[in-house]
Amino acid sequence: MSGNEIATQNLQAPARQRSGRQDDGKYLIDSARITFRNFEGKPGQYNAAGQRNFHIVLPEDVAQALMADGFNVKTRPPREEGDAPFYHLKVNVKMDSNIPPKVYIVTSKGRRQLDADMLGMLDWAEFANIDLIFSRYKRDWGDGRVTVTAYLQTFFGTIREDELELRYADVPELESAQGSLVFEQFSPDAIEQEKMRELEVYDAEIVE
Repeated sequence: MSGNEIATQNLQAPARQRSGRQDDGKYLIDSARITFRNFEGKPGQYNAAGQRNFHIVLPEDVAQALMADGFNVKTRPPREEGDAPFYHLKVNVKMDSNIPPKVYIVTSKGRRQLDADMLGMLDWAEFANIDLIFSRYKRDWGDGRVTVTAYLQTFFGTIREDELELRYADVPELESAQGSLVFEQFSPDAIEQEKMRELEVYDAEIVE
């Protein structure tokens, strides 16, 4: 997506003022690439416990367009000469807000909305595609600082499925494998007796 395209993709929602923070725009990103995932909200060196977030990897033109809108786009210098810089934007996932983001995973069987307790699976999921919308929140601080932050609004992540997952996609899943499949419990002596019985049957087949 080019810088001009992201400007036209801005959904331009009406500005809303809440507690000194203004919601004044929404951005649609198709085929997003994400990194530094922390949907679970694990504490870390740069993250307080319970703060869910991830970063979108941006091409240079999109990064420049977002920086022009005031976003704090991070930049890493290229690793090797001739490589492009690495641009990325942090997107917060605030599930405890009055209007939490809608987060879906999509497979060949359909889509499923995730609640806060299920978001952790997105930290290790392998995605074939991600489309998302985030909101722009501008805040004026008492000390004169102005910050612009991205908050997730909608997320659709298509899970990458292998050949067998696609082949058996129409086979219904058991609600609980442990509850549906019952295995008999045998003592060690009973197992040894069963082995001996199988050997006797095998020897009898050879003799015949």
